[in-house]
Amino acid sequence: MKTTRYFDALRTRPDRAAIRDEWIERAIRAPLKEKIQSDGRIQRWTQVPEAGNRYLRVVLLADGETVHNAFFDRRFAP
Repeated sequence: MKTTRYFDALRTRPDRAAIRDEWIERAIRAPLKEKIQSDGRIQRWTQVPEAGNRYLRVVLLADGETVHNAFFDRRFAP
């Protein structure tokens, strides 16, 4: 999985360290929803049953494969 330095730094935070790579890859491969930001970055969401059915938002660079951010999105509604 390709990542940015920003993402690598975020993973040290306690609230982000629990997010598994497999969940991120799930969001990349089979998102519930996708949105393209005005800067070209791609937001993708997936539901994570292993984390209490919370929704994970993954932000990719415009290349569609480099992870820039990943977090549980409290405001997402499918």
